[in-house]
Amino acid sequence: MSEITAPRSSRRRAVLTTAVLAAVALLASCAGPDAGSDASPSDTDPSASASESTASAVEQVTGDLVVFAAASLQGVFEELGTTFEEQHPGVSVTFSFAASSALAEQVNSGAPVDVLATASASTMEQAAAEVTDPVTFASNTLVIVSPTNSQGGVTGLADFANPDLTLAVCAVEVPCGAAASTVFEAAGVTPSVDTYAENVTAALNLAASGEVDASLVYATDARSAGDTVTTITFPEAAEAVNDNLIAVATAAPNPHAARAWVDLVLSAEGTAVLEAAGFDLP
Repeated sequence: MSEITAPRSSRRRAVLTTAVLAAVALLASCAGPDAGSDASPSDTDPSASASESTASAVEQVTGDLVVFAAASLQGVFEELGTTFEEQHPGVSVTFSFAASSALAEQVNSGAPVDVLATASASTMEQAAAEVTDPVTFASNTLVIVSPTNSQGGVTGLADFANPDLTLAVCAVEVPCGAAASTVFEAAGVTPSVDTYAENVTAALNLAASGEVDASLVYATDARSAGDTVTTITFPEAAEAVNDNLIAVATAAPNPHAARAWVDLVLSAEGTAVLEAAGFDLP
């Protein structure tokens, strides 16, 4: 399985941890001259109680957070990861991006993961016993991408039946491959495929590098590739809309941070980033 990890710097964690300790010291000073007495400030001051609750929440969202996510979510989640670490000093986020089916298998095998985000409902279902309350937060559809200035002449889905072309789609075990099978069936096309890629990123790279005449990838991946590919839409894509789901792992080592991450993805800030990347929202 191909994995892409993005660990955050330990130096930054040290700086952020110092900031948290300073904030705790400040809250302690706000307890006033009676801090040494037996009575708690919250016993007499409602505002002190609220401050203590906020401080408690901040203290809970700390430590390491491990997020497993579909390869198609890499750009969006890395951007949100920066936001998350800014909002929660003391948290270090580590990602693993790969095919959803492979990630679900790792979760089922006991991998120490806090959050799982998949590119389809069926792959989230594969890990149903190990996650809690999955939520649909975005969706994606397929497009055709071909290398810029390609001589292959691909203009539509029917060209995937041409044995003279070099073509790639995702393996049927992963969400983009299952979607590809659906659109071929809907179009009545028997594809002549040369490469079954392990995930959508691999399928995109084959087209962007000119190794194939065309690939089927998600619309968001085509957008992220910019001018390196030519994008062709086709009507049968509407027959294979893949939902993205997110859930906290049942045995999450850091459940407070995991819940905070899910909240960020579902927030207005998170959905704005998803929409800008080309995802459709529920």
